[in-house]
Amino acid sequence: MNPIAFVKNYWRVLLLVVFVGAALVALFIPGGIFADDSIAAAANDTTTNETDAAGLTNLQYGLGLDGGTRLSAPVVGMTAEDLEIDSGQTATVERTLYDELGVDPEDAIVRYDEESGSYTAEVFVDSDNVTHAEFAAALQEADVDATEDDVRDGVTKTTREEIVRTIETKVNEAGLSGGRVTTEETLGGEYFIVVQVPDMTSQELRTLLSERGVVEVVAHYPENGTQVNETVLVRDDFDTIGAASYNQREGYHYVPVTVSDQKAPEYQQQMKEFGFTSAEGMQNCGIKDPETGEIDFEQAQPNYCLTTVVDDEVVDAHSMSRDLGQSMDRGEWENSPQFQMITPTQQEAQSLSVNLQAGSLRAPLDFESSQTYSIQPALADDFKLYSLFIGVLAVLTVSGVVYLRYTDVRVASPMIVTALSEVVILLGFAAAIRMPLDLSHIAGFVAVIGTGVDDLIIIADEVMSEGDVNSRRVFQSRFRKAFWVIGAAAATTIIALSPLAVLSLGDLRGFAIITILGVLVGVLVTRPAYGDILRYLLTGEK
Repeated sequence: MNPIAFVKNYWRVLLLVVFVGAALVALFIPGGIFADDSIAAAANDTTTNETDAAGLTNLQYGLGLDGGTRLSAPVVGMTAEDLEIDSGQTATVERTLYDELGVDPEDAIVRYDEESGSYTAEVFVDSDNVTHAEFAAALQEADVDATEDDVRDGVTKTTREEIVRTIETKVNEAGLSGGRVTTEETLGGEYFIVVQVPDMTSQELRTLLSERGVVEVVAHYPENGTQVNETVLVRDDFDTIGAASYNQREGYHYVPVTVSDQKAPEYQQQMKEFGFTSAEGMQNCGIKDPETGEIDFEQAQPNYCLTTVVDDEVVDAHSMSRDLGQSMDRGEWENSPQFQMITPTQQEAQSLSVNLQAGSLRAPLDFESSQTYSIQPALADDFKLYSLFIGVLAVLTVSGVVYLRYTDVRVASPMIVTALSEVVILLGFAAAIRMPLDLSHIAGFVAVIGTGVDDLIIIADEVMSEGDVNSRRVFQSRFRKAFWVIGAAAATTIIALSPLAVLSLGDLRGFAIITILGVLVGVLVTRPAYGDILRYLLTGEK
């Protein structure tokens, strides 16, 4: 047979060989074919650990097979929508909310919603502290026409998106490669923030997310015979934030920062007005115990301290150095507005750097209503071993049943090889797009093996049911009948599993996606290839 005729007759087999070859490259060649994390993220709600899997393959593993934590929690807050507010009155309304409800400035916001064409007001406290009626009354106090019916629990889409971006930065800056943050809507219309990270316990993740991350630099200085505190810098005033560092010569941990060009002149002027650049103000901070590191604001002597405050807790306090103070006094510092934020420990320096780079969480998460799923790495390794054992057992069991059914190597052997090729193609696909495999995917692979062999048995039985196959025409007629059956079954399976693949239903989504992909690969690639192989073995026609 000439090459053109061979390709024409067995192009389906050649297509299968190409798919398997590409899958093997994606599985075993370093770097694979391509890697698009966004595809894996879109395909699987349970994606967690996208770090390279240890071993000979390019496969990635999720929580169930590599360990880590997934936490989902709603956002604390309530929203009043469709408010009529003049664009210049938003700041006044926010101040009224602070005063009337007794909340911190970061816990209330008023902004324009482009989708609805109106303003929304949000307060980020739970209903135990502020009721819907109190929220509506505070808006009325600000001359905003609002009733209790205008208030609902939950926050806006914009706020949820800001929270997702902030947590993503926190996770990435904390060195948790492979972390993922998404929003998930329940059937009841409630939204959850879902955070999934590898190599972190549930308590560690909860601690990371419970930190609001509001960073301030507060000046503590004498005025009219008393010590006063005034916030001089907030997170938005910094232009660049460096990584946590250590000064070996002086023996302290710090985070290098650069103040923005817009804020630097004002900050420099404040330091001069407050006396930090005077002879008395420089190197004059006595509120920190040099031995224990404890900070006591009740010290009798006048103190000029710059304190770093995170979530209303004083992290550290230091005086103005002579070099920095003299530079500010001469008006030179604003030309290169850099300084170091010192912390007692490396851990606090790392936390400060993360909070500065990520920014503060717009609203806190409700951990009382949260759901946590965590697997220790050692247990995940056991699951990985058990998954491999189950896969091998499934292959051996199917092979034995097929051989007992036909006792014909010509029929059984290509059937097993074809079924296994489906698994190889799916594994290669997962490796190529860096889809982290989880326990739900393993269940999908087992289902693919079972349904795949079922379809191949249907083909073999239909082809051999009416006696020997003595011509190509007879084989094709019987094969078409069988293919219509498995095609209809595949369509039914895809339709039935499509809702699970689309909806955010956790592990069920991973199972549905792998099963649907397996069915598509089977119908479009492996079943036709098996038909060509079986035709050659039964008829001898090339």
